[in-house]
Amino acid sequence: MRTIKNIIAVFILSLTILTVKAQEQPIHKSSFEQINLASKGLEKVKKLVDDANYDEAAKELLKYYRNRTHVRHLEYNLDEQQKFAGKKVNENTLELANNILLHQFKPHKAYPTYDYGKDINWQYRPVQDQLLTTFLHRTAFWEPLGLVYRSTADERYAKEWVFQVRDWIKKNKQGAYPDDKEYAWKAFVVSFRLNHWSGYFNMFLNSPHFTPAFLMEFLNAYQQQADYVAANYTDIGNHRLYEALHLMYAGSAFPEMKAAESWRKSGIQVLNEEIKKQVLPDGVQFELSPSYHIGSIKIFLDALQIAQLNGSAKEFPESYRHLVEKMVLAVGKYSFPDYTFPLYGNAFITNKSIMLKNYQTWAKVFPQNKVIEYYATDGKSGEKPNYLSSELPNAGFYAFRNGWKMDATVMQIKAGPPAEFHAHPDNGNFVLWVKGRDFTPDAGSFVYANVGDQENAKRDWYRSTKAHQTLTLNNQNILINKAKVSQWQPKGNLQLLSFVNPSYKDLNHQRSILFIDQKFFVIIDRAIGTATGNLAIRYHLKEDSKATVDLTNNSIKTNYTDGNNLLIQILNKDKISVKEEPSFVSYVYQKEAPRPAFAFEKPKNDSSTQGFISILYPYDGQTPPKVALTENKGNSIADGKIDLTLTINGKKVDIKQDLSN
Repeated sequence: MRTIKNIIAVFILSLTILTVKAQEQPIHKSSFEQINLASKGLEKVKKLVDDANYDEAAKELLKYYRNRTHVRHLEYNLDEQQKFAGKKVNENTLELANNILLHQFKPHKAYPTYDYGKDINWQYRPVQDQLLTTFLHRTAFWEPLGLVYRSTADERYAKEWVFQVRDWIKKNKQGAYPDDKEYAWKAFVVSFRLNHWSGYFNMFLNSPHFTPAFLMEFLNAYQQQADYVAANYTDIGNHRLYEALHLMYAGSAFPEMKAAESWRKSGIQVLNEEIKKQVLPDGVQFELSPSYHIGSIKIFLDALQIAQLNGSAKEFPESYRHLVEKMVLAVGKYSFPDYTFPLYGNAFITNKSIMLKNYQTWAKVFPQNKVIEYYATDGKSGEKPNYLSSELPNAGFYAFRNGWKMDATVMQIKAGPPAEFHAHPDNGNFVLWVKGRDFTPDAGSFVYANVGDQENAKRDWYRSTKAHQTLTLNNQNILINKAKVSQWQPKGNLQLLSFVNPSYKDLNHQRSILFIDQKFFVIIDRAIGTATGNLAIRYHLKEDSKATVDLTNNSIKTNYTDGNNLLIQILNKDKISVKEEPSFVSYVYQKEAPRPAFAFEKPKNDSSTQGFISILYPYDGQTPPKVALTENKGNSIADGKIDLTLTINGKKVDIKQDLSN
């Protein structure tokens, strides 16, 4: 019975392949126009082309690709397929692959699966989020087909991939629809297709559905897309980096193409130029987003690895490696002991497992660096940094910390220059992490782009100044991030960061943060200038904090049952009003949670300087400390002369600082 079933299966497969071949485009001399037939190993192909035997030449070229071993891909290689054969894939991958067979695609993880139709509609936009559409045209969603195919050898998955590639090529030619340069033919998006298609090529290459005719269609479409990227680089930013990297992928994966060397060299040249432009002297990528910074590290190191695979590593100077190493070390400075970091500038949530893998990769590249080894081994070996509080002055990332382990107190502060693309108007913002808890997480971003009326409002709120822990005038967004640091003292029992940001027309915001006894913080905000209106400083707390407000003392406290809690109290002697506001936090794209938030407000009626004095005091237990403030004789917040005495549960702390400079 099994023999009969096998015969039937082979018969059906043969009919399918014959049907596919009947639909294939004829092969002409022009089909080989972009192939360097003088390449080693293509001697038979060249002779067949010279003899005008184009069908046989395509067969010979396919045989060459199925047998070549000198070309290596960073992720998927033909000679590694066998080790995955028969190994079970996870249920989610299998479900995604089976949905793709039905033309039900999931281009972006934040969205559900959508049906793109029996006759695939590549312009279908189930939601008005350009990110979903650009992800569709990146075609990363095809990967489950390849993963399931190499595990099961079920030809349905290979057949469908070949069909969909052909369908995409046919329906998405340049100029096929008016906004194609925003989606299918946006150079950034095209570059991702180059990356993904080079991997899929190896995953499906041995399938009988991968015919000689399909090979020629694939190679010609690939060449057109690589040439397009090379001619249409994005001017600036991480998009340009990705485009350069993906051109290196193209040149490395298909060295038989006539333009392969120019693609590869173009990518190397751009990366060598851009690392000097985009990486600040302190090692932070100039978009000032922790996530995009880490993504940029991967780009630069992937490029090095590709160059090593094809013998061109020397085309990257040693200074390139040194800058990447500095980028890696910068990550530790803006991170917490659990390896997470603030969600500044459209950053997205990470976790310790992901970051340990990153550090383990980086440690292999920089084996001599003992600090990277320390991070990579979770402190089991290597050397922990020889500092506690730290600065990344060009990026404007500052950190107060009293240790590197999970019981540490760490405050990350943003006081930097204007940034590209992903920046929010949020200078003065901070995130406070104590004993494993992020008490004041950055809001995140929820959504990056235009997704209709409601979602636009969401995007605007998450980007707004009032969604961050800083000062506002009339609840408006600050005009520019351009902080000037006047004092930075990262050592001792009274550590200080003081900076001024030209936040509004005729109003500068000076924020001075004091880290006292390596235990608690005092924040002094001064609104300096002739502008008038309603001033507010805001504190947004973690979504599960169950924070409550004490109107008598102008204080708020968290109420965690484990006893790890935080008191925030405004210590001004003048009248301050407090109100609870709606607030949200988004750790994952298009998902959010409500959280407690409080605005402490006072009027600014004239040109005189107004200020706020806050204390942020982490404490153990359910009862916050009693805090009182005495303004000594020489104290004048208007003049920047600070002379205060804090009394905390009966213990006095004197604070004397000149913030007028």
